[in-house]
Amino acid sequence: MTWLRALKDTTRSGLTLERHRLEPLVALRGAVGLALVVGTALALFGPVVAVSSAFGAFQAAIATLQRSWRPRPVLALISGGTLAVSTFIGYLVGFQLPLFVALLFLWTFAAGLAWAIGPTTGIIAASNVAIMLVTVTLPTSVATAAGHAAMIAVGGLVQAALIVLFPVRRWGAQRDALADALAAEADYARRLRHDPTASFDPGPLMVARSAAAVTPREARRRPAELHGTRAVAERIRPVLASLADPAVGASPEGPERERVRDVLAAAAALLDAAARAVRYGVPVRMPAGAMAALKTPDTVTVLSGPPRRAALRLVALLDDVVEEAEGDGTEEGPIYDRPSLLSLLPGALRSVRGELRWSSPVLRHAIRVSVVVCAGYVLGAALSLGHGYWAPMTSVMVMRPDFSQTYSRSVARFGGTLVGVGLATAVEQVAHPGVAISCALAILCAFGMYLVMRTGYVASNICTSAYVVFLLGMAGEEAGQTVPERVLLTLLGGLLAMLAYALYPAWETPRLRNRLADWLMADCRYAAAVVDHYANPADRPGEDLRQSLLDARDARIAWQEALARAIHEPVRARGLTRAAAESADHALGQFGRGAMLMEAHLPEHGAVPVPPAAELADALRRDGERAARAVKERRSLNWDRVQQALAAWDDDHPVLGSGTVLLAEALEELTTALDEGVRR
Repeated sequence: MTWLRALKDTTRSGLTLERHRLEPLVALRGAVGLALVVGTALALFGPVVAVSSAFGAFQAAIATLQRSWRPRPVLALISGGTLAVSTFIGYLVGFQLPLFVALLFLWTFAAGLAWAIGPTTGIIAASNVAIMLVTVTLPTSVATAAGHAAMIAVGGLVQAALIVLFPVRRWGAQRDALADALAAEADYARRLRHDPTASFDPGPLMVARSAAAVTPREARRRPAELHGTRAVAERIRPVLASLADPAVGASPEGPERERVRDVLAAAAALLDAAARAVRYGVPVRMPAGAMAALKTPDTVTVLSGPPRRAALRLVALLDDVVEEAEGDGTEEGPIYDRPSLLSLLPGALRSVRGELRWSSPVLRHAIRVSVVVCAGYVLGAALSLGHGYWAPMTSVMVMRPDFSQTYSRSVARFGGTLVGVGLATAVEQVAHPGVAISCALAILCAFGMYLVMRTGYVASNICTSAYVVFLLGMAGEEAGQTVPERVLLTLLGGLLAMLAYALYPAWETPRLRNRLADWLMADCRYAAAVVDHYANPADRPGEDLRQSLLDARDARIAWQEALARAIHEPVRARGLTRAAAESADHALGQFGRGAMLMEAHLPEHGAVPVPPAAELADALRRDGERAARAVKERRSLNWDRVQQALAAWDDDHPVLGSGTVLLAEALEELTTALDEGVRR
């Protein structure tokens, strides 16, 4: 992709508004918390302290709106506390420009490395740096700086208290994640009616799994319908696929296929009903005739062999889903444990240390953002435009570890600032509001920001820019004198961010082969674990099989996210064209689907072993490791061991025979796709 095309795409992306379900009560709660803090500070300490406290409460509410499964009060307390510390330390060294720039570099570098822990941590850390640049200019002594820091921390405490006292949709995020997973499976069942080999995106299931992690205290308080539904839903997907696929399921045409279509339609209706019940915490409204269509004697009469077993298994699983969604399912079973924050600290430090290598995109981001923020701060001070912190504040807020987000957010930031500052300035100049009115307008803008935060960065930034104008107006600043400077410095900060990524990039395109190799290796291990169980049916499917499936899903999602980012990069793909990448994606998807179909029919405990399966499993592991190295080194793939194991295959197992054919076809397609990519 050329630079011109990349800029056009990122500009369009940055200015796009997405349809998203609004949560007015959550936005109102955040605005009320902000109003309580600002109003109290304004009455007791005056407008300057009120401005500091407003930033603390404002940022704490934003932290609670991030996509995280941690309790919202914890996020608010962390945000308010870390911002208070940043503000106080920043003020202590703020009187000397070289010393403050050095601190700013270290603080921003640490914030950049925080992306290694997770996006929520990275966003909170970046926001702390941005707001610190404003709050350190407000105090006039060490004592007042301590007071400002205390009020910032109080802002986080108030927001946390409001969440505890006035919960809105308690467990709502977890309900949505589980409901989305059930709805995704319902959609999958409908698509299978018309396309028996349709693909399935495991993303919703992985999100639901992350949402299901709880602490022991949360496990005691979690609603009953959230206990076991996800585990049952995980087992439904392979059963749906095995029922529909002609290789191991019903015949392509005839009465069997019609019966399977009816079963899939009924399953989709039940899954949708369960999803709605989980999302809103209401009883399951059984679709008319759905359960009757599933349990009709025609299923046993028309279907036979693996399709019949899959249909009966599906009916049993759907019974469990409905029971769990009603809250009547068993509450016993393993709990997916979520470690405490303190216990996560060693792992977080290991994640950060793992990124301290020159090829790491996180380290490159940390270097980029720290250099740009310091350069922007120095330039803002040298230009004598006033409010010089707007340039570095813009840079740290728009910069992300990947190209497309950095450029799209830079465009959105400038556009949003232009509109937000312009509207707020017009109100200031025409109405000349006093301190109280400016405070009310700032809180109204904050409410708007919380409301539209997830619809797009440009919309939220319009509200944020107006919020800052009205808030600083409380402190007595003339808005009309600072509008041109703010807009110019915002443009400067955005341009510095974009220029830094162009000069010191961390392109995803050159790493695509590594991502693909990781997915290939994970898929081969998953397939080997499945096949190996046919050779040793005396052993029940254990954690190894489950973990290999999760690893394969993680690798697939990492590959697809990398491919989505690479598409927008102005970098020429070398050794892996877009066509080759798409073909490889399809081939590995089919390979994983073949393994999943075999997993759906794992032999029962005590079944007759299939000795050739052990040799095939070993070949998949060994050839998978060799093929992964070949993908990274741009060499042709070799599947000698797998081919030899398949050639020696002499078994008429109804599932294994068809499943291994699917695996062999997928590997051949993958080899052809990558060979063509190398030749081009």
